[in-house]
Amino acid sequence: MDIVVDGLRRLEYRGYDSAGIAVIGDGELLMEKRAGKLANLEKALTIHAGTTGIGHTRWATHGGPTDRNAHPHLSADNRIAVIHNGIIENFARLRAALEADGVEFASDTDTEVVAHLLAMENVPLPEAMRRVCLKLEGAFTLLAVAADQPDMVVGARRNSPLVVGRGDGENFLASDVTAFIDHTREAIELGQDQVVVITPSSIEIMDFAGVPTTGTDFHIDWDAAAAEKGGFDHFMLKEIADQPQAIADTLLGRLTENGIALDEVRLSDQDLRDVEKVFIVACGTAYHSGMVAKYAIEHWTRIPCEVELASEFRYRDPILDRSTLVIAISQSGETMDTLMALRHAKQQNARVLAICNTNGSTIPRESDAVLYTHGGPEIAVASTKAFLTQLVACYLMGLYLAQVRGIMYPDEVGAVVQQLQQTPDLLRGLLDQMDGVRKLSRDLASARQVLFIGRHVGYPVALEGALKLKELAYMHAEGFAAGELKHGPIALIDDGTPVICVVPSSAMHDKVVSNIQEVRARGARTIIIAEEGDESVEAYADDVIRVPRVPTLLAPLMTTVPLQILACEIATARGYDVDQPRNLAKSVTVE
Repeated sequence: MDIVVDGLRRLEYRGYDSAGIAVIGDGELLMEKRAGKLANLEKALTIHAGTTGIGHTRWATHGGPTDRNAHPHLSADNRIAVIHNGIIENFARLRAALEADGVEFASDTDTEVVAHLLAMENVPLPEAMRRVCLKLEGAFTLLAVAADQPDMVVGARRNSPLVVGRGDGENFLASDVTAFIDHTREAIELGQDQVVVITPSSIEIMDFAGVPTTGTDFHIDWDAAAAEKGGFDHFMLKEIADQPQAIADTLLGRLTENGIALDEVRLSDQDLRDVEKVFIVACGTAYHSGMVAKYAIEHWTRIPCEVELASEFRYRDPILDRSTLVIAISQSGETMDTLMALRHAKQQNARVLAICNTNGSTIPRESDAVLYTHGGPEIAVASTKAFLTQLVACYLMGLYLAQVRGIMYPDEVGAVVQQLQQTPDLLRGLLDQMDGVRKLSRDLASARQVLFIGRHVGYPVALEGALKLKELAYMHAEGFAAGELKHGPIALIDDGTPVICVVPSSAMHDKVVSNIQEVRARGARTIIIAEEGDESVEAYADDVIRVPRVPTLLAPLMTTVPLQILACEIATARGYDVDQPRNLAKSVTVE
């Protein structure tokens, strides 16, 4: 019980609204589950016996966040317990058929269908799981235990994460290695449509057809301490502070005497020379990193680049072919919208490259190439270091394309990489100078709304700053391309409206200053993020936040950080949970 509950605690960062556990002891299933936080479950627990158990934190899809809908779910004979991530799309038909056979349901969930189907198979649990999976449609990870098979946990995955932890006299299944990192660093990544059976001494993997197969072994190269707060009040604050080292880790070993080196490139140089168009697909914060990447990729490679929300990509029937490179960006590597966009691209014969933080996850595994960010675990739901490391990875990918296509010479590529290698030290200095931002955050905590404006790469930064404030402080916040103000959004400005302005050092500088004057003339409180030495903005600013001067394309690595701290501190001042914002999950594994 303690091991399962501790594993659930380590997965709290994914977001959830109920929790439950089932343990096999003395030949029977002992179960407890509660709506709300894990602490509610812990207060109710009386289970102590048993050496086999499963636990789950649920984010409601089918049925509200109540005790009865919390996982695990039991079969009608109380013999089998099931937990489930994802959505079973044909559950309504399956439920109707079961109810017609006299089965009574105890919840509103799609998951309970699986428990009853498993019990009706009347075969050993691994075979029952395999048969039932063939009847299911949708995306799912399933774990099941049976009272009459006490030394076994059976899992299955389709389009949803599941990883095996290989221990000594104990084995584990989890949606993230974080859950079992205290017990083992040896893991196995599972393939699509596979069933896995673990006992204390064995791991057996088969496909849904029953054919024995194997997974891919990998070693987890970070330890449990990396997933702890490290003395910070919140994981998010720790992860903001981790960003200089995270960027350094993303860059580590990338520059060779021949130029950029990537992780796994199953694309030839000729494949990349044949690319005539680039699409970037991503969601949320990753989408904003892709918007920055567009500027860099087009500038360095002269290849047309489009950025698409992954959730919209395949539904507009994009024109893709073998000359198209699709770059899929995902921190977890399991983002369902991005995964489905990737699969659509593969069906259209496009080449796919993944930018990801999670080794062995589905998106890298199904891509033609992968560039890992090596950012380490990110526990807070709102991404910070994931965003900056994605930016660095996108820059590297743009440089790699330019190098392979002969647009940039190796020494030119090396010069940009050297500029990137200077950013960790610049960021450390910036983070030491954020007291003014923290004070400003307390001043803004009572604001009704906050607006963000920027141009060029400052526009995606404005969008990201607004997103962070929405996620953490539940405030109305909007980001705009500064040139669009006069086309409508300026109507939102009245006396005292805080407007955060990201000012570049590029040729766009004077135009952004003109936009600042427009909002200031209408009563806005102007908060300007400007580079050190830019004195021209002082006359138009109520507050100035200084960042180090870097080349224009790299500026988001600096200008984003004060906005992360601003959102975190405003949320704290308003009394909100920074690490686990309401209604949000870390890994979005449903469409």
